[in-house]
Amino acid sequence: MTRMWPLGDGTRRPPAPRVASPREPVDPARIGRRVVRRRANGMDAGAIAAALDAARFDARQASRHEDLADDARGPTELAEWERIDQLLAAAPAGTVYAPDSDDVVQAELAADAAAAAAREAELREAMRITARADELQALRELGTLERTEPRDGDEAVRDELTRRAGGYVQADVDAWLAHAPAAHLGHYRDPAAREEATGLLTPPVLAHTALLAELARLVPGADVDELAFTARIASTEPEAAGALAAFLTRVEGTQAVDPPAPASSRREIMPM
Repeated sequence: MTRMWPLGDGTRRPPAPRVASPREPVDPARIGRRVVRRRANGMDAGAIAAALDAARFDARQASRHEDLADDARGPTELAEWERIDQLLAAAPAGTVYAPDSDDVVQAELAADAAAAAAREAELREAMRITARADELQALRELGTLERTEPRDGDEAVRDELTRRAGGYVQADVDAWLAHAPAAHLGHYRDPAAREEATGLLTPPVLAHTALLAELARLVPGADVDELAFTARIASTEPEAAGALAAFLTRVEGTQAVDPPAPASSRREIMPM
């Protein structure tokens, strides 16, 4: 496989982006609900009703001020007092409010925990992609990228390398990724991984993969450098490359089904 970026060309490696720690988004409405629940904790129905009256008075006062028209916290606090008031109205006499026994609160806490876990997983994935992109970039500079086996998730690393390159297509990285599933290298030994890659790689890379796979079956033992022309075809005419791969598949199938004709039935071409 031809390495497209020569060593010592003076190209500086773009700095890796700094991955920020996940933070919970600021939500005034969420803050308002939490404030109400802390205040309401331990209150009985009478105390909740008094707090609701006070919240309604505050809402009427706020409605007279234009600068408070877009305040999301006030209406949310009022709605939460109304919800808790209705909750205790339906509960047995003497019940006091407790967030721990509030199904709505517990559902929100579960959703918050799931969202935090998702943000943490997203951060870990971003860090993995950054580290793997640094590794592949170093390997390509050493000229050993083509001898590196791919790993699960390298399709996203390709996108990161392309981002670092300013959106330019990196022929050596694409050729490496095209050859790996065609030759069943690394995690692409698993058919499920090769199937998943069809939804993650670009059409030129997929067309290149298909063309390499068919040529390798037709010409076993062909060297990668001998098939370098397939990268040019796939990058300039991916649809044509895909059509050629499909045609070669038909040719191979025909050769496997139809045995060669007997020598006596072959038409000889007489010299002129």
